[in-house]
Amino acid sequence: MEHLVPQGLSVGWAIALVVASFFTAGVSAAFGLGGGVAMLAIMLAVLPPAIVLPIHGIVQAGSNAGRAFSLRDEIRRPVLGWFAAGTVIGIVAASLVLVALPTSTLQWILALFILWSVWGPKPKGRRVPDAGFLAVGAGASFCTMFVGATGPMVAAFWDVKRLGRLAVVATHAACMLVQHLAKVIAFGVLGFAFAEWAALVVAMLVAGQAGTMAGAQVLKAMPERVFSIAFKTLLTLLALRLLWSAWQG
Repeated sequence: MEHLVPQGLSVGWAIALVVASFFTAGVSAAFGLGGGVAMLAIMLAVLPPAIVLPIHGIVQAGSNAGRAFSLRDEIRRPVLGWFAAGTVIGIVAASLVLVALPTSTLQWILALFILWSVWGPKPKGRRVPDAGFLAVGAGASFCTMFVGATGPMVAAFWDVKRLGRLAVVATHAACMLVQHLAKVIAFGVLGFAFAEWAALVVAMLVAGQAGTMAGAQVLKAMPERVFSIAFKTLLTLLALRLLWSAWQG
């Protein structure tokens, strides 16, 4: 089994990441958001940001692909088109900056983002016309190259009353799929060696799909207050650990 695990990562940690993919996918399925940030924080406890961001992008693309495909008839294609165009702009702009950032700077950015996701004020909803998603896509996709999980940020711009709940879920998943795929391509162009991580990524994708179906049922049985406290505590500890690493670096 060791030959399937990337160099520098133990078999035990590889298994832990696969298990984490199962449960964090369950978090997203049960509560709508949060799984992507949780997966990001867990991966950063094991791997450096330069590896986490591209691998996290593939895992999140797989997670959103399932939701987007199952609700494909509900996707608002004009919104998706504008968002996709903005994504190209944001990814290209961020790629020019990312190569110059040291690891410790990325650790600071990611740790503070996780803490804000847990304890910061939630973005208020905004009514945005279809064409406005060009700017939303550009801004969120620029950020995703540095923080990985921008789903909650984009979610603030959906008008549920205008689009309808199913259309929002479907279009959000499709937009996140496009964004993560564009990010993965960008990291490939920047030189990330995805082949070495292929076996682990496939295992995490399979676990994520299983978590979407089965993990949500486990989480729904847990009292919401208990889950909220445990979830926030775990993410806070992981973020503080990342800050400590950045400080030492």
